[in-house]
Amino acid sequence: MRYAKLAFALLGLAATLVAADLAIGTWKLNAAKSKYAPGPPPKSGTITYEETADGIKRTGESVDAEGKTTSFEYTAKYDGKEYPVTGSDLYDSITIKRINDHTAEGTLKKSGKVVSNARRVVSQDGKVMTLTLTGTNPKGEKVHNVFVYDKQ
Repeated sequence: MRYAKLAFALLGLAATLVAADLAIGTWKLNAAKSKYAPGPPPKSGTITYEETADGIKRTGESVDAEGKTTSFEYTAKYDGKEYPVTGSDLYDSITIKRINDHTAEGTLKKSGKVVSNARRVVSQDGKVMTLTLTGTNPKGEKVHNVFVYDKQ
């Protein structure tokens, strides 16, 4: 019986460790390591991920090449269901799913139409996050952006 209790406790601990989201925290854009097509790249950017009772809350702010600040946020679960995005002219909903401990993928939509697919990968040491975004911008141009963020 004692071993059964220990095994149950260890399974609970393992489940907690597996469920940990490596993206939680604040991340600053490393513009020098990022690739942005079509350009020009943003001057700066910060993203914060936090756990909430309703899932993962993502808030972000960036400053484009002309100095215009934009921000958007969402709260979503890794369940592939659609959740609202607020503050963005480009997107109004997102779906996200976890691929593994380091990787998540999402689909961003505007008025029900897919406009971008995103892949987020956190490095093995947890210090670097790479966001790859592919899709089409409002001008109809193909977009392939690779944003590199450093954990703060």
